[in-house]
Amino acid sequence: MIKKILVSQPKPTSEKSPYFDIASKFDVELVFRPFIKVESISSKDFRAQKVNILDYTAIVFTSRHAIDHFFNMAKELRVNIPEDMKYFCVTETIALYIQKYVQYRKRKVFFGETGRVDDLLPAMIKHKNEKYLVPMSDVHSDSLSNLLDSKKLQHKECVMYKTVSNDFTPEEVASFDYDMLIFFSPAGIESLMKNFPDFKQDKIAIATFGPSTAKAAKEAGLRLDIEAPSEKYPSMTGALQHFLLLQED
Repeated sequence: MIKKILVSQPKPTSEKSPYFDIASKFDVELVFRPFIKVESISSKDFRAQKVNILDYTAIVFTSRHAIDHFFNMAKELRVNIPEDMKYFCVTETIALYIQKYVQYRKRKVFFGETGRVDDLLPAMIKHKNEKYLVPMSDVHSDSLSNLLDSKKLQHKECVMYKTVSNDFTPEEVASFDYDMLIFFSPAGIESLMKNFPDFKQDKIAIATFGPSTAKAAKEAGLRLDIEAPSEKYPSMTGALQHFLLLQED
């Protein structure tokens, strides 16, 4: 019986999150505790990439992490970002987050509707003479770079932040008594194995989101009870609700 679930993400800020509905509907305890955290790389490591921010006229942001670490790195390097710098963001939410650092002007901030980079391409192609800089995590694929290459856009990817294990305290290890664990990245699986080298799954249910997370879990010898997204359940909360309904039968 599933009564206590560990979700390896920060606690939702909105009370309308479907996670809270699930907790109430199925009388389960949800604990939000990230297995990974994001840290800036050092300015020395950034300089080693031989990237000069001011050589670029537009920045592509794929997450709020990227925005935070870009502006923090610029501050650390004492680089003043020009007023006419353009920003291309995969979603409106990410675009609005830029206001934390610069004045938001629609003529220099562009965003997509779907959260996919493909959706940004028309706007980027309209500004094909820009030189695009893409701040990224140390864990990334070449898909974005290949996409921009295919449209003959001038671009450069650079690592500005890294994903590291968010280590558990001895007290947390001692009280690790969950019926289900939910993971959203391969790094989360790595963190589980690092923090609990003698981890025995037994009856603990494990859910993963995304094919790369599922692959990492299987390679670690774990049994998967939920794999999302699927055609029927595109979200983790939808898949979780379905799983808990089946448990009640």
